[in-house]
This record gives sequence, C-alpha cells and structure tokens, in this order.
Amino acid sequence: MDYERAHALNRAIRTIGMRHRALAGSFLQRVGLTVGQESLIMDLAEHGPRTQSQLAAAAGCEPPTITSAVRRLESLGLVARAPSELDRRATVVELTESGRGLLPDLSTVWIELAEASVAGLARTSADDLVRALADLAESLSAAADRTGPGTAPAQRGTAHSDPRDPRGHRDGE
Repeated sequence: MDYERAHALNRAIRTIGMRHRALAGSFLQRVGLTVGQESLIMDLAEHGPRTQSQLAAAAGCEPPTITSAVRRLESLGLVARAPSELDRRATVVELTESGRGLLPDLSTVWIELAEASVAGLARTSADDLVRALADLAESLSAAADRTGPGTAPAQRGTAHSDPRDPRGHRDGE
C-alpha cells in the first residue's frame, strides 16, 4: 500500500472514531451517561454481576480505568460494588434497580445513535457497513495480536519509501 492510500485509510478510521464518539456523547447526555459508561451498563445487563477485572477485560482497558468508571456509576446509583464471595481481593459489580431501570432509555438512545450514524449513507447499506466494520475489527484484533503491546511495525524494522512519511524512513533503512 502506498503512503497516500495508507494516509487516507488511517485518517478515515480515526475520523469515524472521533465523530462517532462525539455523537455518542451528545446522545448519552440525555440519559445522564458519558461515553464508556454505557458499555459497562450494557455488559452488566448482558452478563450479570462481574468482577472489575472481567469488566476491564471485556472493555479492553486497564483495571484502574474500570475502577474509576465503576466508582462514578456507583455515585450515580446505577451500580453497586461488593467483595467477591469467592475471592475477597476481587470486587463484584452489579446493576442496581436504577441501573436496570435505565436500560430501556439506553436501548432507545443506542438505536437513535445507530440510525443517526447511517442516515446519510448514499452508496452503502447499513448491513453492508456492519459486515465491513466487523471485518475491520477482526483485522485490527489480528494485527494487535501479531504485533503485541508496544510493538509498532516500524519498531519491527518495516521500511517506508514515501518522502512524506512523518518518520522519514526510506527503502533499505
């Protein structure tokens, strides 16, 4: 892939992520949540009580990030935390009655967000987009598995030949 195509692809993916996150934030404000909080609530609704470690693994983030998010949701009365009966070092998180009561509104917001996200599509159906994005997500997961944490392709010796490449690599370097 040449630099121009790579730049266009990476920029489009980044732009989609940023714009969707911003739109999601504005929709989620209506139910008193911020981006990220909704995924914890939906995860707990789908899987039931979970440890903070399980929530972190499911969200793909570090445990301290989940701890902060859970504390905020607890302060809103949407989740409750308790020591695990199986492992006192672990904390189990579950939805409260208020958290479960938020689910219908959260589902409505999630549907409206999806509809707003695809409302302007001219050449791609929502179903085709879902398939393409699922394919992209799998590709990104596989790439992350291949590179491992903190190992970008350039760190593994990949050479680049485009003079506009911000790292300034040339073939053979």
